[in-house]
Amino acid sequence: MKKSDNPADPFKKALTEATRALASDRELNVTFSADPSGVAGDTMRLPQVSRRMGRDEVLQARGTADALAMRLRHHDAATHARFAPAGPMARELYEAMETARCEALGARDMPGALSNIDARIGADADKKGYGQIKAPADAPLAVAAGYIVRQAATGRALPSGAQHVADLWRPFVEQQAGASLSHVNEVLADQAAFSRLSRQVISDLGYGDQLGDDPDQPDEDDADENAEQDEEAGDNQSRDQDDSEDAEASPERSQEQQQDERQAQVSMDDQSDEQLTDEAEMPESETPPDLPPPVSEASADYKVFAQQWDEEIRAEDLADPAELERLRAYLDKQLEPLRGAVSRLANKLQRRLQAQQNRSWEFDKEEGVLDAGRLARVVANPTTPLSFKVEKDTEFRDTVVTLLIDNSGSMRGRPISIAAICADVLARTLERCSVKVEILGFTTRAWKGGQSREAWLQAGRPAQPGRLNDLRHIIYKPADAPWRRVRPNLGLMMKEGLLKENIDGEALEWAHKRLVRRTEARKILMVISDGAPVDDSTLSVNPANYLEKHLRDVIAMVERKRMVELLAIGIGHDVTRYYERAVTITDADQLAGAITEQLAALFDADPRKRARALARRA
Repeated sequence: MKKSDNPADPFKKALTEATRALASDRELNVTFSADPSGVAGDTMRLPQVSRRMGRDEVLQARGTADALAMRLRHHDAATHARFAPAGPMARELYEAMETARCEALGARDMPGALSNIDARIGADADKKGYGQIKAPADAPLAVAAGYIVRQAATGRALPSGAQHVADLWRPFVEQQAGASLSHVNEVLADQAAFSRLSRQVISDLGYGDQLGDDPDQPDEDDADENAEQDEEAGDNQSRDQDDSEDAEASPERSQEQQQDERQAQVSMDDQSDEQLTDEAEMPESETPPDLPPPVSEASADYKVFAQQWDEEIRAEDLADPAELERLRAYLDKQLEPLRGAVSRLANKLQRRLQAQQNRSWEFDKEEGVLDAGRLARVVANPTTPLSFKVEKDTEFRDTVVTLLIDNSGSMRGRPISIAAICADVLARTLERCSVKVEILGFTTRAWKGGQSREAWLQAGRPAQPGRLNDLRHIIYKPADAPWRRVRPNLGLMMKEGLLKENIDGEALEWAHKRLVRRTEARKILMVISDGAPVDDSTLSVNPANYLEKHLRDVIAMVERKRMVELLAIGIGHDVTRYYERAVTITDADQLAGAITEQLAALFDADPRKRARALARRA
């Protein structure tokens, strides 16, 4: 066996074996990559280590490996999901505290691992500039809470940048949740108990409204239903007992009642068919009106205050041709470095989608087309049978893909450029694979509610009105339109003033309905977004998780029906908390590198292959 000439290989091998032992998983696949670190399926992805093996990159790899291994060893996903809060801020706090628990628990037996993790935390804090922050409001509360929990559990000082963030928030955190945090060490080894403590800390910090239902409490509807059933059973038993007592006390009366009932039944049977028909056919004006259909098929509880100002509009109707061409030229400048990405991505996607291979051959036939591979045998003996091949048709899984792009204000700047570049690269690539592509966008027509909110104010501000803004759903490219005709439309995303609020749930349901009506055999819906739905007008008068809950309900409906395959690309944010199959892109340059393989893996139907390739954080 040839010895490797890379001096980093022995270190990588040793770190791989140590990580497997720490995670207690001998089958764990450990890779080193420039992509974001994390765990996907049975594969752990660690930071790349160069041939130089610089001290910082070695410490970063060791610290990341130890942190991820401890989470694999001490974290139970089912317990974590059971107690997970619903709201975004509460969820961030919950995740940060669970990470701190796993690292602190592992460090009890292996203090050296904690030193490695300290080095990683210090490097991350320096990279994010935590040491230069002046006010608590400029530092993430969830990160600070994780640091404080970790310090309480280990009694160990943090690296300087992390310590600075923890000290900025410590007075507030200890004042609000100090009593709860004093019990951290008591429940550290019990994930369920620690999750309950985390929810209490979240409530103490003022985010109790984002916790959602208490998993330890029985469902109120079930409890009420059981109580009603018990009460009804008791009433029936009492009535039966009373009837029995009456029958015993007065047998003659009971016989009279039975005779009256028989006479009433005979009288009913004697009624003419015409009378029964007249009673059955009520005038239309007297028929009770049908209830209006629910706004959302995914959630009957989801409401919309007004829909008359919502619009579904083509991109070319929102800007004149000259403006679209100008905006498209601006986008093309950013696409210049990615020319090679289209070819590489096309080759990978073509194999995944099987969109061009629609025929094959049957060999060893006695008649048909001469098989060139057996030509020598035929020359030697022309009477040799089974030397021909016959072309046969195979199943052709025609495919359509919808790209649904978040056009919200939080995407302004670099994120929307990356989203437009993703759409451009994917659309051109998929068209080369003979796959039809539809490109859609979603935002709102106005900030702060638009005409819907004005109508709500005039109506006297009714409580919990539901969605309170005017939707704008944009069609950049219909599935049947060739790419060359609609190419300028993507430039619209660069238009100033287009990007406003994002109501993801209704947009996803709209795109799903459009896709379901298609006749193709395979339907794929890819969402390109930067995180949670946000509409200030709606959330100011409804529960804080109103839009997020609806998004989760729609995703659950899509996955339950299994008519459409749902994928997602997160632009600068991890969207795996919503979408099971997702990747995260932080820079457009990733499209030309390793992200090509990740995007191709999104279309892989084999979950084991997809888990190895997808770049998802643990």
